Amino acid sequence: MQDDLMHDHSVRRTPTFSAGLPDTIDPRDLPSRVLRDTATLEEYTQETREGRIIKPVRSNVTGKIEDYDLVTFKIDDPENPKNWSKVRKWYITMVVAITCFVVAFDSSVITAGISQVAEEFHVGEIVALLTITVFVIGFGVGPMIFAPLSEMVGRRPVYGSTLLVAVLFLIPCAVAKNFATLVVCRAIAGIAFSAPMTLVGGTLADMWRNEERGVPMAAFSAAPFIGPAAGPLIGGFLSDAKGWRWLYWLQLILSGAVWVLITFTVPETYTPTLLARRAKRMRKETSNNRYVTEQDLDSRPLGEKLRLFLFRPFQLLFLEPIVLLLSIYMSILYGLLYMFFIA
Repeated sequence: MQDDLMHDHSVRRTPTFSAGLPDTIDPRDLPSRVLRDTATLEEYTQETREGRIIKPVRSNVTGKIEDYDLVTFKIDDPENPKNWSKVRKWYITMVVAITCFVVAFDSSVITAGISQVAEEFHVGEIVALLTITVFVIGFGVGPMIFAPLSEMVGRRPVYGSTLLVAVLFLIPCAVAKNFATLVVCRAIAGIAFSAPMTLVGGTLADMWRNEERGVPMAAFSAAPFIGPAAGPLIGGFLSDAKGWRWLYWLQLILSGAVWVLITFTVPETYTPTLLARRAKRMRKETSNNRYVTEQDLDSRPLGEKLRLFLFRPFQLLFLEPIVLLLSIYMSILYGLLYMFFIA
C-alpha cells in the first residue's frame, strides 16, 4: 500500500468535512493540495472530522516522525469569529471603521493651522506643509511592517500598540517648541496610524463571510474619505477660536478614545492566532504536546516567512494589472484630495 502511495503522485488531501454537501458534488473533486513530484509520505496528512492527523509528520522541533492532534475550528464553533453574533460583529466593524475615520481626520485637520505654524516657527508655508507630507508618507511606509506583523502575532496587539504610540507622539506635537519636533513627531505618528488603515480589511474578512461582506466593507471604505473631508472644516473653526495647538489636542482626545475602544472592547479576530491560543491552552491542560495548529507544522524559517510577507504586496502590485490600475487610480484621488486641502 505504501509503495502504491509513493508512486502515485496525484494523491489529494482528503477534505476535513464533507457533511452537508449537495448530492451532485463528489468530495474528491473539491479543491485540495496536490503532492509535488518529489513528495514524501511525511507531506501527506489526512484529517478526520475531529481534526486528528492520521499520518505521522516530521516534527519541526525534534526532527523525528511524530503523531499530532490538529487543532481546528469545528462546525458552529463559538470561538470562530465568523460564527459570532451579528450584533458583536457589527460593533467591532463600527469601532474599526470609526478608528479609520479618526486616523484620516488627523491627517488633514492641521491644514487649517498651517499659516499659524509657519508664523510661530518662522518658516514658509510651503515648509510648514511638511507636517502633512510626512504624515501621509507614513501611511505608505507603515503597512509594509504592520501587515506581515499582524499575520505573525495577530491583529489586536498591532492595533493596540501602534495606536498607543501614535497617541503618545501627538503630545509633543501639541507642545512643540520648534518646527523640527513637530515634523519628526508627525512622521512617527503617521507611521503608527497607518496600522488601522491597513488591518481593518483583514479584520472584516476574519469575521464576515463572502456573501455578508459588502455592507461592512462599504462602511469601512467611506471612512478614509469622510475623515479627510471633515478635518479642514472642523479644524478651521477650532484654529480660529483656540489656535493651532488645539488641533493636536483634539487629535489626542479622539485618538485616545478609539485606542481605549480598540484595546479594551475589540477581541482578537485572526484565526491562526486564535487556534494557536487554543492549542497552547490544550497543551497546558493535558500536559500533552501533540496538540498543534497547521502553522506549527509549517517548517519554513522565520526569515523566509518575512520575505514572503514583504514581497507579496509588490508581486500583486506589479503582476496583477487590476491591482496596479486601481492603485494608480486611488493614488490620483488621494493626491487630488490633499492638494485641495492645501490649495
